[in-house]
Amino acid sequence: MADPKTAASPLPPLLLLLSVTTGLVDAVSVLGLGKVFTANMTGNIVFLGFAAAGTPGFTIAPYIVALASFLVGALVAGKVGAHLAGQPLRRWLVLAAVTEAALFGVAAGVAAWAGAMGILPETCVFAIIALTAIAMGFRNATIRQLKVPDITTTVLTLTLTGIAADSHFAGGRNPNIGRRLAAVVAILLGAFLGAVLVNRYGLAIPLLVAGLTVLVGTLACVRHPIAAEPLRP
Repeated sequence: MADPKTAASPLPPLLLLLSVTTGLVDAVSVLGLGKVFTANMTGNIVFLGFAAAGTPGFTIAPYIVALASFLVGALVAGKVGAHLAGQPLRRWLVLAAVTEAALFGVAAGVAAWAGAMGILPETCVFAIIALTAIAMGFRNATIRQLKVPDITTTVLTLTLTGIAADSHFAGGRNPNIGRRLAAVVAILLGAFLGAVLVNRYGLAIPLLVAGLTVLVGTLACVRHPIAAEPLRP
């Protein structure tokens, strides 16, 4: 039986593509919605601490909304994944992609509507934060079940640690060095593209690009025979 961790698997390329969308989503949230992340929750925990200390420029509400929404997305994905255990992997991947793309699409619609009015009301800010954080929570729970090493699509701390700690300079053998470096480059590229799109076109376009990328990339991935294999919890 094929192993999703092997080089022949379509999962690593898909996860690298999803990593690009992480940069897009955080470009929207950080540059367009204030100092808040909707893909990377570690930053929100730190910023929440700043806000709790009364630091100027940081308010508690956006971080609470982002964290709570992310947890909701992860919870739902966990329950769905448990329900689909033993069924073909493609069902889980397609469902996850459609869910994520739909949430990004709705968030893009909210952003476009607000952009047409020329303002971004606080209710719209919170709606976009919630929608994108739910999507990323669902994504992270999905990726966690796939168990592909060195590509989380959202967090790079352990990846960077592995690059240094497992390098030849540290006496290691550089395992998965190509994949690890690609993960870093993917999120960096996504952040760059996201910043360009946000600065030029506002919030809706990068959200639409993220949603379409997730959907198209996943549909291409599930054509591979490995997607017919059962999802293992």
